[in-house]
Amino acid sequence: MTSFDDKEHAVPPGSPGAPVLADPRTVRGRALVPVLVFLGMVVAVVSSLGAPLVPTVAADYGVSLGGAQWSLTITLLAGAVATPVLSRLSDGPHRRRVVLGALALIVTGCVLAALPAGFPLLLAGRALQGIGLGLTPLAMGVARDHLPGPRARSAVATLSVTTVAGVGLGYPLTGLIAQHLGFHAAFWVAAAAGAAVLAAAAFVLPASTHRPHRPLDAPGAALLGLGLAALLVALSEGGQWGWTSARLLAVAAVAPLALGAWVRHELRTEHPLVALRLLRNRAVLAADVTGLVAGVGMYFLMSLVIRYVQTPVSAGYGLGRSVVVAALTLLPFSVASVGASRVAPLIGRRFGARAVMPAGSLAFVVAMLVFCFARSGLWEIFLLMGIAGLGVGCTFAAMPAFIVSAVPPGETGSALGVNQVLRVIGGSIGSALSAGILTAHTTPPARLPAESGYTVATLVGIGVWVFAGLAGLLLPARRPAGPGAAGDTSVDTAGRPAGTTGRDGDGGRDGDGGRTAGPVAAVASSAARNGADDTGAAAGKVAAGATGSGPDGGEGHCQDGSRPGRAPADHREGR
Repeated sequence: MTSFDDKEHAVPPGSPGAPVLADPRTVRGRALVPVLVFLGMVVAVVSSLGAPLVPTVAADYGVSLGGAQWSLTITLLAGAVATPVLSRLSDGPHRRRVVLGALALIVTGCVLAALPAGFPLLLAGRALQGIGLGLTPLAMGVARDHLPGPRARSAVATLSVTTVAGVGLGYPLTGLIAQHLGFHAAFWVAAAAGAAVLAAAAFVLPASTHRPHRPLDAPGAALLGLGLAALLVALSEGGQWGWTSARLLAVAAVAPLALGAWVRHELRTEHPLVALRLLRNRAVLAADVTGLVAGVGMYFLMSLVIRYVQTPVSAGYGLGRSVVVAALTLLPFSVASVGASRVAPLIGRRFGARAVMPAGSLAFVVAMLVFCFARSGLWEIFLLMGIAGLGVGCTFAAMPAFIVSAVPPGETGSALGVNQVLRVIGGSIGSALSAGILTAHTTPPARLPAESGYTVATLVGIGVWVFAGLAGLLLPARRPAGPGAAGDTSVDTAGRPAGTTGRDGDGGRDGDGGRTAGPVAAVASSAARNGADDTGAAAGKVAAGATGSGPDGGEGHCQDGSRPGRAPADHREGR
């Protein structure tokens, strides 16, 4: 994958091997950006269908709440595997076919989930819908390759905001349809929308024959899928099977073996599915560990909140609210995650860039504490979800900037891709882990867990976010200042090239008490100079780092290779 800055030094337009730019004088050229935005919106809405429906699925199909949780977990699992696979496939000359094929699979998944033919068919459909988690980065890649620089940057920022907006729209829309027409109707609506975007994409998407072919690491995809599936089954079914049962131990043993073999394979193969070699860089490793753990904590809390809000008051706890109200509780999360675009630079300027991710983790710990001790009213749920959104927004907004500043320009796309995959993996683990803990506190024949299960789960979630904050503190204070470092061309809060005012090359002063926001300020400030207005572009960059600020949105959207921490070309050249 290439970044914007890679593109600026690539083959000039019109030369042999250069991408064909969309012609704004034609219908297809004018429709390209609206269709890409429509694609991103539909994918976000479809992926968000599972989160609010877990209790409804359990009631309609007569399965346990832990079992119904798989309607969310399996989507995230499929997305974790599909994201690097689609990205690798789209790196070659067949990106158009990959996008259209993925959309066709998503529509098929929506139809399967819409058919009232049993819980296994629903799971199969939700797995196919998970492929959508890897499509938004591909849409960004289309914009990057086939639009001129300013339009491309603006389109990528718009796609990032669209993802968050789509998830925010998907929650109440899902709840509204499910409450009045049944949850199967929500999937029929999604199938119709998916078919419409498939037809539109087939009309406007240009070919990518200029891109060289790269082989797909099929063994790596198989090992990753096997290892994650075994891990998630062990986490989610432990309470039901028994944590010391032979069946659980056998499944649990497969996970480290498969994942260990996957890591070994990825480090040795010439064309890895995920560029794990980049984890040797301390900044990349710290950011990726934080992303993985933060993904666990984010989906952990959201899964708990969705179930708790819909728990009938006859259980002795819970709010007994409808699926619509449960979906609406997630809106503050999405809105606040975008609002963090204003908070993150302020924290960076006041306390230094390294403080942003730990500050985000601290905000999420506060949200977990509110849920642990004050969850008797709906207003408390809205409050804690807003706090959690600020925490996730700050945490995920800072990650791309640190990664970009730590790796050479040619490795930016791969490094951001690794971070995105690990965050989706973390989300699937968090979903399964919350289900496992609540199942362990459910005494048959009761279908609902004891309230103590939510307290224990919340305490575990607090531990997860404390660990995420500590991992964020491991980020190096100094960024490489060599000629190959991407951080050389970021800008500080005053718009000067990073490293020109600081002693350590990170755009800030080290040891004299005056530090600039460094890469975090660059995330917000450079966006406004990239062809969009201050508010929209900054929000787009945060959305790009926050991948799916909502339950299934997960989806991160910096994998496209865009450079949130880089200044545009005119600033790099001193113009």
